Amino acid sequence: MVSSLSQSQEGLKKDTQQLERIRHTCAHIMAMAVQKLFPGTKVAIGPVTDTGFYYDFDCPVSITTDDLGKIEAEMRRIIKANLPIIREEVEREAIKKEIAELNEPYKLEILERIPEQEIITRYFIGIPDANKTESSLFNVDNTNNIKTNQADSYWWDLCAGLHVNFTREINQKAFVLLNVAGAYWQGDETKPMLQRIYGTAWETPEELQIYLKQREEALRRDHRKLGQQLDLFSIQEDAGGGLVFWHPKGAIIRYLIEDYWRKSHLQSGYQLLYTPHIANLDLWKTSGHYDFYGENMFDSMEVEKQAYQIKPMNCPFHVLTYKNQLHSYRELPLRWAELGTVYRYERSGALHGLMRVRGFTQDDAHIFCLPNQITDEILGVLHLTERILSDFGFNNYEVNLSTRPSKSVGTDEVWELATAALKAALDTKGWNYIIDEGGGAFYGPKIDIKIQDAIGRLWQCSTIQVDFNLPERFDMQYVSADDSKQRPIMIHRAIFGSIERFFGILIENYAGDFPLWLAPIQCRLLPVSDEVREYAQSVAEELHKEGLRVEVDSSGERLGKQIRNAQLEKIPVIAVVGKREMENKNLSVRTRQAGDLGTLSIGETINCLQSAIALNSTI
Repeated sequence: MVSSLSQSQEGLKKDTQQLERIRHTCAHIMAMAVQKLFPGTKVAIGPVTDTGFYYDFDCPVSITTDDLGKIEAEMRRIIKANLPIIREEVEREAIKKEIAELNEPYKLEILERIPEQEIITRYFIGIPDANKTESSLFNVDNTNNIKTNQADSYWWDLCAGLHVNFTREINQKAFVLLNVAGAYWQGDETKPMLQRIYGTAWETPEELQIYLKQREEALRRDHRKLGQQLDLFSIQEDAGGGLVFWHPKGAIIRYLIEDYWRKSHLQSGYQLLYTPHIANLDLWKTSGHYDFYGENMFDSMEVEKQAYQIKPMNCPFHVLTYKNQLHSYRELPLRWAELGTVYRYERSGALHGLMRVRGFTQDDAHIFCLPNQITDEILGVLHLTERILSDFGFNNYEVNLSTRPSKSVGTDEVWELATAALKAALDTKGWNYIIDEGGGAFYGPKIDIKIQDAIGRLWQCSTIQVDFNLPERFDMQYVSADDSKQRPIMIHRAIFGSIERFFGILIENYAGDFPLWLAPIQCRLLPVSDEVREYAQSVAEELHKEGLRVEVDSSGERLGKQIRNAQLEKIPVIAVVGKREMENKNLSVRTRQAGDLGTLSIGETINCLQSAIALNSTI
């Protein structure tokens, strides 16, 4: 179902224009403070983010977390001075000369990337010319000079806005600097490594405290940390960055996710495909990926004097499978699904655990249907998406319907038909949704579903896209009722998005404490002595035969340490095996959720575990 967010999360979710002004201005104030405190520092970019802002600096010294406090203090001094924020339109050549005189190479590159026809604007903090301007008009205290490497009383950067009018509009108790990190200029590892300072800013101190508590909880749930702690996966730099190695415990969870996915799709009328990992480069030229997506593709390789490309998408392979024979309208819709591994060139600076990788498996599916079948097929996808996401514990969503952008392919009639079909499916489903005007892909409108996790964060996962482009490019056809050749409608859809990213979301949603059906080890037997180890092993084998994932603690540690280790590894169920349990052929069972269940027979233990797994519940 689609539920509203909790009150505290709704407060964080709001993204008003005023909040954007506050954050954008905070970024500039931070840059002004850094250049004051660290002479010789050059600035790069400083955008607003979903929860705050950052700025990249080329600083002659290393800025550390210990420096954040003094940067904040200088920011508060600037805010207290109540300096005006002044917008100025500038001539390209004049500002280019001024930037060169300031020796700000990154600003110069930014200027060069601004199209010739666009108005160039910069924003000042403070009065541009204090000698010629009546400072009283701007409510500036001239006794409180702000010294930077640009001027004694002002600072500026190229910027399109938005900003507040005066620095004192920033609540001094509603912002904080968070951390310092390295970042390649433009995300390119061949370019200079800059220092990036992250901050967050809100309208009120109360909102800041809510965010900081959420951030602390998010750090506790970080999938990279838990992935290592629970031995689920690794990113092996020796094999190149951005490539995931699934360890046995992570691999069994992936197997369970994929097995569930396949069964759910087969039950919903899908057929499964397996397609190659590479293809002739000409295929990607026909599909348009080479022209529109080339910078995100790895270099091609030569095979027998032909160029082959490792695949960044599965779509063209499904199209070729469709074109293998001529289809009749009676065969449509065709629903084809594939867990297809794709490879995309992500710059090393953009890589982030499982969330941003270079090789990942999409839970891809494509539906080929008639125009009058679009609504029913979209509705079917929505039903399947809801069922799958809810089984993994996600019940609250934000749904966006994205419409035709300014640059697009296809006729007005087809766009109107597809958009109306998406709306009709959402309305029939009864889901609330947000219209994202002009946010569709160039080849068709789409529905995006963001899932809310246990601490209120939204993650973009599921997407449903109508495509007019590929059927045209590949001359796809079906034989209609009047024997004419017509174009099918193609629908792209993914529910998880990618297995890797969804797994990372699952880790953080559950904080590594997976529900019983997904837990890599469902039960661990803890022998109190070597005397009972053989009995514990025989019990484990019996539980294995019933399809349960069980292991015996072989560490030889004292019972207290065994229990502690199981807790750290987030094992859902532990069973203590002592001499009395061996003699009575039973177990002393404890669970992470319910605590001590007491003494159970082996049969009772099996029934308890299997019942909880069948109900997708905890015990």
